[in-house]
Amino acid sequence: MFRIVVPARYASSRLPGKALLLLAGKPMIQWVVERAQRSQAQQVVVATDDERIAKVVRAFAEVQMTSAAHPSATDRIAEVAVVRRWRDDEVIVNLQGDEPLMPPALIDQVAHLLSAHPSTDIATLAVPLHSASELQDPNVVKVVTDLNQRALYFSRAPIPFEREPSGSFAHARRHLGLYAYRVAALKRLAAAAPSALEELEKLEQLRALEHGMQIRVAQVPFAPGGDVNTAADVPRVEQLLAAEK
Repeated sequence: MFRIVVPARYASSRLPGKALLLLAGKPMIQWVVERAQRSQAQQVVVATDDERIAKVVRAFAEVQMTSAAHPSATDRIAEVAVVRRWRDDEVIVNLQGDEPLMPPALIDQVAHLLSAHPSTDIATLAVPLHSASELQDPNVVKVVTDLNQRALYFSRAPIPFEREPSGSFAHARRHLGLYAYRVAALKRLAAAAPSALEELEKLEQLRALEHGMQIRVAQVPFAPGGDVNTAADVPRVEQLLAAEK
């Protein structure tokens, strides 16, 4: 059993109001919620600080109003867990509000991964990399793990570095920004101060690693269709959504 919280804010720096952006006739946040509702989650909640988003979402999902002061989605979700008094051992999936193409099967997978490993604080997913351009792209976050698939490090840099390049990229994996947390771990992460590595790489998951939290990573064979970060992403995502109808 698990719950999904979809953090959604209006003031996106690259695409303001993107949660309400119309994609193939529906607001993006509705596409995201519908994906979540097709998963095995017992509850789906949209967490927002903006009444414009809340007004739209109330037509098809639960809404939890949150503080406008949160610096990250993790903090916003932690507030939801505290306000709703969810138990520390409950599993919460963080589904970003700009992922209208997220397969419900991946949502279920990340939640079940956490449930299957009681000592794990956070679960997430990764996919293989297949090109040098992806490996070098700082917008593509890479992850390396130990032999038990526990995260060792996340980076925007090309990791692992091959001293003698093979051309196969066999050990390189792209991190997908889909997380499952136990509520206790979520609260601990939100309460911790930003860490040095987090500030350097601008990757919040490094805060968890620096504070000794265990992140379990499962590999999936395919990546979601893609998120929406800029106006340039809209035509591609609309085309993919239309193709699914």
